[in-house]
Amino acid sequence: MTPVTPPPVADPCPISPVVDLFFGRWSTQVLWVLIHDGRMRFNEVQQRIPGVTPKVLTQRLRQLERDGLVQRTYHPEVPPRVEYAATALAATLTPLFDGLARWSNEHLAQVLAARAAYDAGER
Repeated sequence: MTPVTPPPVADPCPISPVVDLFFGRWSTQVLWVLIHDGRMRFNEVQQRIPGVTPKVLTQRLRQLERDGLVQRTYHPEVPPRVEYAATALAATLTPLFDGLARWSNEHLAQVLAARAAYDAGER
């Protein structure tokens, strides 16, 4: 008797493949800064994202460059200069990020209040 292989189950959440891409630790902040503030050097990006270490920022920038969301431009001058910018693909995230910012402005206080009530045992 031949075993029956069940058909592949479709991902119940169609955004799963991109959640880590856009919402991984520090990725959102890096994309937000580059989309809203434009082309900048490494130290400028780091200054705009409190708490990110140089190692982690380097990893995020490389991953986002690999994914086609960040463009790295090397300028062979003395001293050498490297700039980072959001790509046209990353710019398509602007409406999504703006919508999330609006939602946050409208609802974050409710989320924080619910969290405080939960933590206080008021379930």
